[in-house]
Amino acid sequence: MSKSLQQLTEAFCRPLNVDLIMYRTSNPVLTDNTFVVGGDFETHEHMTLEGVASKTAFMTSLIALMAFGVYNLNDPYLVMGALIVGSMGGLITVLVVVFSGKCTSNHVAVYAILEGLFLGGLSTLAESAYPGVAILAVAITLSIFAGMLVIYRLRLIAYTENLRIALASAVIGIVMIYLVSMVLFMFGISVPMIHGSGPVGIGFSVFVIAIASLCLVADFDFIEHGVERKAPKALEWRAVFGLLVTLIWIYIEVLRLLMKLQNRR
Repeated sequence: MSKSLQQLTEAFCRPLNVDLIMYRTSNPVLTDNTFVVGGDFETHEHMTLEGVASKTAFMTSLIALMAFGVYNLNDPYLVMGALIVGSMGGLITVLVVVFSGKCTSNHVAVYAILEGLFLGGLSTLAESAYPGVAILAVAITLSIFAGMLVIYRLRLIAYTENLRIALASAVIGIVMIYLVSMVLFMFGISVPMIHGSGPVGIGFSVFVIAIASLCLVADFDFIEHGVERKAPKALEWRAVFGLLVTLIWIYIEVLRLLMKLQNRR
């Protein structure tokens, strides 16, 4: 049961992970391109830390509320339905934001609702096989976020050009691995070394979590630069979307790592 559940989890996570990571490399949230034109912005309302924080807190609460609702459905068919709808809907939303170059409050709200459905379904499946694993994954994700925020504020890590290039290279490499794995999976071929519960699989998960965690530095840098340059308040939604994408990516990878560790017992 545990092995089949892990395979089911991989089936839903791989396409979503590709889109999450693709967003990391293609959306203006992750670069300074948004700030190139015009330098300082002439607008009546500016981007603020308080605005980003409040919007992030609200959307995170919305995700948690939707996930909690799915978790309490007590109907496996409804849970699977939420998982499928959330996975596909979230994927489409990311693609819309990536290719349209626009990110409004509506985009973020729809994304939060859909991801709440997906994460609720995914967490329910994980909890059914490994009780307590989802709560632990949430705690670890929040700890990573808090830790990276402290590290960034203390300037222990700066978002330099070298770090940007290194992150971009690592993220592209991860995308390629997931794409190849996804294509092979369609033909019934698995990649046990990476997605299995052995040392290589666990090491790969730890590496991906480390890269995803460093992506938070890019998000923090974007927010800080936006506030300093008095970017339009509308860009707060881009910042929120970027943070949600990163946090969801971290949560999924942490959950997968914990499931791999449980399978070793």
